[in-house]
Amino acid sequence: METRRVVLRFPSNLIDEPITSQLIKNFDLEFNILRADITADSEGVLVLGLTGSRRKLTDGLAWARAQGVDVQPLSKDVARSDAKCTDCGACINVCPTGALTIDLETREVLFNANRCIACELCVPACPFGAMQVSF
Repeated sequence: METRRVVLRFPSNLIDEPITSQLIKNFDLEFNILRADITADSEGVLVLGLTGSRRKLTDGLAWARAQGVDVQPLSKDVARSDAKCTDCGACINVCPTGALTIDLETREVLFNANRCIACELCVPACPFGAMQVSF
């Protein structure tokens, strides 16, 4: 079993379509909703943790793309600007998943995008605007 964190962007014409339920039913995928912003007559954004066999994940996401859903790995939407980060560590205490940690030897803040759930708690915590989340 493999888990992928993905961002699904639904155009307004697909908001009422059962895309997520079809991923579960037809591709035997489990999902965890990490974040959702869906409004009728507008674009919808759904951040999911999807779990299943590698083949079924690949096939399911390819099917979603063929339906008109934009699919991206979550790591493309959450980023830390190394130029802005001063390694102050203000973001570490607010990160619920441990995606932001500090290297005890170098005192450098490290960002593990694979652990990030895009909760955005780090964004206001950073006094220098080093964390950016875009959906």
